[in-house]
Amino acid sequence: MSAGSTEDTGRWAVYYAPPHDGPHWRLGTAWLGRDPETGETPPRPDTGIPAADLARLTATAAGYGFHATLKPPFALAAGRTETDLRAAVAELAAGLAPFDAPPLRPARLGDFRALVPAADCLDLDRLAAACVRGLDGFRAPPTPAELARRLAAGLTPGQQAMLERWGYPYVLGEFRFHMTLTDPVPPDAAAAVDTALEAVFAPLRRLPLPVRDLALFRQERRGEPFRLVERFPLAAGRAAR
Repeated sequence: MSAGSTEDTGRWAVYYAPPHDGPHWRLGTAWLGRDPETGETPPRPDTGIPAADLARLTATAAGYGFHATLKPPFALAAGRTETDLRAAVAELAAGLAPFDAPPLRPARLGDFRALVPAADCLDLDRLAAACVRGLDGFRAPPTPAELARRLAAGLTPGQQAMLERWGYPYVLGEFRFHMTLTDPVPPDAAAAVDTALEAVFAPLRRLPLPVRDLALFRQERRGEPFRLVERFPLAAGRAAR
């Protein structure tokens, strides 16, 4: 928030982000061409897709950063501050235990492509639910325009109920852990994109996904990229290790 402003016009989100020094982060940020934690632009992998085409296919995904959503983006509720939010995320993370999730694989989610777990993982579902419920007091209600945009997408009754209660349709029972890799992929580009994803992310198929912290992301203003501003370690049980 700039000096003299009276309103935080940006958004916050709590995401899963793989360890910065591991292969998941290295491959994911290289594919998207952006590291939201350092601000660097890592070299993209050799995919056989023209650089301009790949940049266009990943533009929105790159703006959000390589992540999986736990607590969807929200504006701060009236009376809440950044300091309050950071303290709450730290407290939440301290009460959660780190774990390893199943390996990831590329998948189609509608017109998009994403990394998804190769098997169901209740620990991931519980982690997301803890973030949605535990941090809900920091979320300002969606604006009428935001609600209208969501409803226009054609939600199921269950998704609409989640939107009305939690401000986002794809949480709790509607949640599916995924790490978005593309914007909508045109049919004529699908084969090339799928082939490239299989090759680039093949090393992850046998690697457990380390879940070690909660990542707080910040978008200063609508339309600007999200930045990873702080990681909060999952600390429950660590003292006994």
